[in-house]
Amino acid sequence: MKIDEPIIAAALLSGQSPLQQLNERSRTILRRIVESYLATGEPVGSRNLSRALPMTLSPASIRNVMSDLEQLGLIISPHTSAGRLPTQLGLRLFVDGLLEVGDITPDERRQIETQIAYRRDKSVDQLLAEASELISGLSHCAGVVVAEKQVARLRHIEFVPLEPGRGLVVLVDEDQNVENRIITLPDGLPPSALQEASNYLNTHVRGMTLTEAKAELVKSISAAKAELDHLTQKVIQAGLAEWSGVSDDRKSLIVRGQSNLLKDVTAAEDLERIRLLFDAFETKQDIVELLGASENAQGVRIFIGSENKLFSLSGSSLIVAPFRDETRHIVGVLGVIGPTRLNYARIIPMVDYTAKLVSRLIP
Repeated sequence: MKIDEPIIAAALLSGQSPLQQLNERSRTILRRIVESYLATGEPVGSRNLSRALPMTLSPASIRNVMSDLEQLGLIISPHTSAGRLPTQLGLRLFVDGLLEVGDITPDERRQIETQIAYRRDKSVDQLLAEASELISGLSHCAGVVVAEKQVARLRHIEFVPLEPGRGLVVLVDEDQNVENRIITLPDGLPPSALQEASNYLNTHVRGMTLTEAKAELVKSISAAKAELDHLTQKVIQAGLAEWSGVSDDRKSLIVRGQSNLLKDVTAAEDLERIRLLFDAFETKQDIVELLGASENAQGVRIFIGSENKLFSLSGSSLIVAPFRDETRHIVGVLGVIGPTRLNYARIIPMVDYTAKLVSRLIP
């Protein structure tokens, strides 16, 4: 079906969204079409709508409204069916303006709190993996988490000379994870300067998260001139600059429940689309970039189908929310990936609650 572009253009020029142009009758019918699609995945016709609507309308009146919605590009008639399905634009308008989001049930709340309760003998990675697995099971979708690798507290820092002008900075956290980074050393640096830099950092930032350590060093390095010589300060600043990078390999991706995406998928072309999404999980970069872009959100963010290149072929939706450490710094995002036919009203509060709980548990 070809969308009537002049109608949409007129809506944009008027400063109104298509939703603002709809009267209460049209909104109600659009809501029912989307809710029916989310529940069954099947087109819904005017006769079935007339029986489900809270108002008395004849099938002919409903067909007239459906024609208007189709002109706006909010619904579509698949093949030769008399029924209608929402377009991705219709789904977006429903999610943004018509969806009535509830709350998670007390049983779901207890299940989330019980399964991902934090213990001192549990690493942050274990906590996040459990959160991803839990939300996958509750939503029957794939659970995803992207987080900064350096969430744990620092245990030891070491500067190691490699060759003239190059050195290695080694970070060891309290979970025994080790991260190595090559840095450029200043000219004329004596070997003792590397040991001095290591001693200074282990004295001042041990036990801090990487975020806390960076903030502390920014404040204290200028005040340490009497304690450190100029070249040693430059070594520490070089290490700080390297740790401040935001490259994708500094983030971990946790995916659980990929098999849920294969449920009810039978057509060969649908299987191929899901395979492309699985490939994205393996290569990691695209999904890390997408989730990383969600870190600045204040709450839940929703991506539907072709709104993002990652899902343009797989026909998937993503619901994510950021989580924070005890300093209120955002250290990652978690959520679910599933078909566009998701139970948004149930999954949105589930993702939101899980992210807030993880925020309370991360040290």
